[in-house]
Amino acid sequence: MQPIHELLARIRHDPEFGKAEFEIGHLDRFDGTTHRVAFREISFPADQRRVFEVLDDSGQARRIPFHRVREVYRDGRLIWRRPNKAAEPAGQAKDNPETPSASAS
Repeated sequence: MQPIHELLARIRHDPEFGKAEFEIGHLDRFDGTTHRVAFREISFPADQRRVFEVLDDSGQARRIPFHRVREVYRDGRLIWRRPNKAAEPAGQAKDNPETPSASAS
């Protein structure tokens, strides 16, 4: 599976791939749910790698680390999902061939 930082870089820097509509599903660490946000509504701070910023409902910028990204959608279709390591035996984490990946675009 393609690492999330590589997929986000491709969305940002590959003009042909990046012209689609993307949504990022990130884990809310307080309520445990996945929140989807349009890619065009996030920004990437220059002073920190592996995070993006999104405005919350009150208008405050929140930094979301890449490890909390759970899903990526392209034109409404799921193209990437982080594997659920809790469902795999320790030390046995492998890519699931049924899990969509960015290469399946």
